[in-house]
Amino acid sequence: MSSKLLRDAGEALYGARWQSDLARDLNVADRTMRRWLAGADDLPPGVALDLLRLCEERAQALDDLAERLKAAATP
Repeated sequence: MSSKLLRDAGEALYGARWQSDLARDLNVADRTMRRWLAGADDLPPGVALDLLRLCEERAQALDDLAERLKAAATP
């Protein structure tokens, strides 16, 4: 997995200040996240699966929220 894909996923999940939040959710140190981004360390194979899980959970939460908002907006 590329550091670009890691960055894209992190920004999509957490916004501009994503590194610390993603590091926490992946249970790695902030420093590890910075090394991955810099290409100093390879990303372990399981990181892609962890990111997929986080994205799917966030997508489900947003879908659920959208349905609640639709219901609230309907007279």
